[in-house]
Amino acid sequence: MTQDTVFGLHAVEALALKEPDSIIEIVIQQGREDNRLNKLLNILQQQHIAYSLVSRKELDNLVNGRHQGVVALVKAEAEKNEGHLEDILHALQDPPFLLILDSVTDPHNLGACLRSADAAGVHALIVPKDKSAPLNSVAKKVACGAAEHVPVIRVTNLARTMKWLQNYGIWITGAAGEAEKNIYQTDFKGAIAIAMGAEGDGLRRLTREHCDQLTKIPMLGSVSSLNVSVATGICLFEALRQRTVT
Repeated sequence: MTQDTVFGLHAVEALALKEPDSIIEIVIQQGREDNRLNKLLNILQQQHIAYSLVSRKELDNLVNGRHQGVVALVKAEAEKNEGHLEDILHALQDPPFLLILDSVTDPHNLGACLRSADAAGVHALIVPKDKSAPLNSVAKKVACGAAEHVPVIRVTNLARTMKWLQNYGIWITGAAGEAEKNIYQTDFKGAIAIAMGAEGDGLRRLTREHCDQLTKIPMLGSVSSLNVSVATGICLFEALRQRTVT
């Protein structure tokens, strides 16, 4: 059986609450005692999840990153695909709110975008199979538990999926610096998807062409662009503001 790791207190806590059946084993640093760890231990007890105590060195050997004294060994997650996306949309009671990441290859950025997506109420995150960051332990650690709440859908052909979404009645807005309107002049209500591109290159030409409209973040300083996870958060929360105004 193939396995992966999830590490960090928030990420492991979310995993234990949301997907306990995916856990193979949890290992915790011997000698660590504090309130944050005690909270996790209580959750493990309530979920009937066993754990073992190991040295700090053993944890360091399991992962590359700041594990905060806890690592979960989990079953490797099967990728969600176009079929899962259709199931998610059919089950929704509210207008769909989706995020598309085009060629974002850094797991740190994927995790940060997932965290913002969860906070903003996004129903699913769509990425292409090629030239896209894996949902690995680093991404899950940065996501701080959001990876267990926001489905990540990997699609074979992003342009084709965008066309399918449009036929489903979802309006796609792409973020691009050359757009005439900014996010405060753009309508994000209803069934929508927001498409964000990689840092530097932005949205690929074909992805941009498949958007229904383009928008930009107004920039007043000397920098020409923002980190993709920062830009994603700004766009998502402007959409959330519009969608929750009564």
